[in-house]
Amino acid sequence: MLKEFKRVRQEGGGQRRRWFEDDGMELVVWHDAVGAVTGFQILYGRGDGEHALTWRSEIGFTHNRVDQGDTRAHMKLSPILGPDGVVPWTLLRDEFATRSGSLDDPLRALVLGKLNGSTAHGS
Repeated sequence: MLKEFKRVRQEGGGQRRRWFEDDGMELVVWHDAVGAVTGFQILYGRGDGEHALTWRSEIGFTHNRVDQGDTRAHMKLSPILGPDGVVPWTLLRDEFATRSGSLDDPLRALVLGKLNGSTAHGS
């Protein structure tokens, strides 16, 4: 089950960030100054090559692979996102549904709604 980190460093700019994690998935959610969700990012596929599915209200979905930045000897670089292929919508939606029972109902419904909408439209 996804559990929320209570002390999350905020990025500024009037938005608030919430962060949830379990052993196989992370969810980062961005809220505006009045509390509305402006975006979220689901990180999945740890160990198999991590991927990030990001939804932003202004642009919709993007899908990336996560380069952990640990390919150089004796150096740990910051992870970076690079373009990735097809989103496994059904698998990701089902996995999120299984792991997200601990989230508040409106947030869970919003994320599942976006995932379901993308599955239905093939985007």
